[in-house]
Amino acid sequence: MSQYSNQIKLTNVSLVRLKKGKKRFEIACYKNKVLEWRSGIETDLDEVLQIPNVFLNVSKGQTAPSAELAKAFGKDKPLNDIILEILNKGELQVGEKERAAQLDRVHNEVISIVASKLVDPRTKRVYTTGMIEKALDMLSSQAHQQGDKKTTETGSGTGTPATGDDAEAKPRTKEHVWTGVVTTKSAKSQALDAMKALIANQPIPVSRARMRLRITCSTNVLKQAVKAPKGGDAEGEQKASGTVKDKILSYVEQVETQDVLGSEWEVVGFVEPGAFKGLSDFVGNETKGQGRVEVLDMAVTHED
Repeated sequence: MSQYSNQIKLTNVSLVRLKKGKKRFEIACYKNKVLEWRSGIETDLDEVLQIPNVFLNVSKGQTAPSAELAKAFGKDKPLNDIILEILNKGELQVGEKERAAQLDRVHNEVISIVASKLVDPRTKRVYTTGMIEKALDMLSSQAHQQGDKKTTETGSGTGTPATGDDAEAKPRTKEHVWTGVVTTKSAKSQALDAMKALIANQPIPVSRARMRLRITCSTNVLKQAVKAPKGGDAEGEQKASGTVKDKILSYVEQVETQDVLGSEWEVVGFVEPGAFKGLSDFVGNETKGQGRVEVLDMAVTHED
């Protein structure tokens, strides 16, 4: 059971720990490889694991008995799947200095991504990373203050429960709250959360940088009436939606060029990222393969 105890040097290992049931399980990984694995940079598990096994205590070389693994993870779960669960969901054990450096790296990456994707809606110019950082700090402070206030109200019993006819349960709208960067999630996913929070709360005027697209479609499809949704008022729906060309142009916020080349119509323009899927689905379904949407630029910005 202690065969690995002399082989593991704790100065060269990163532990990932997961509590499952009443037991704590650990795996021994190479330094920095865990975050690379979680962010998708590293895809070879052998490059991440120092030892392909599960431990109750890595420093003592105490491996987890099969019975304990079966009880916690299920008797039919392969060892490799257990290792992956611990690697993906477990808590990375790092020293204070390393944790601070790691948090700083993720923080800078998140700020950089957000600054490249958001613009001032009035000028379409990007903000500096410093301004984005200040705006997120404002949201983080507000979130923590609101959290403290709710805790105080709950503790003192001042919250007013919703009862009676006047207090019907209303559907809650999803709040986009930013509480700060963590090391347990990828920078990309946190940047997306940060952008949603900034757009929802507007501590500074922001909007997503627009996408630049080229949309092409056969001219014999353009004048066709848009099909009405099933169950709707067909005449009213078609009248409101107009032609295929009208519908495509309704997604385009700003047309850059529009032309007919032979039997093909082409428009290049700017589209809000949130409208991209709807436009792509419409072109794909309505033109039956005679139209296509091409991304020319994922995020168009103006820089000084």
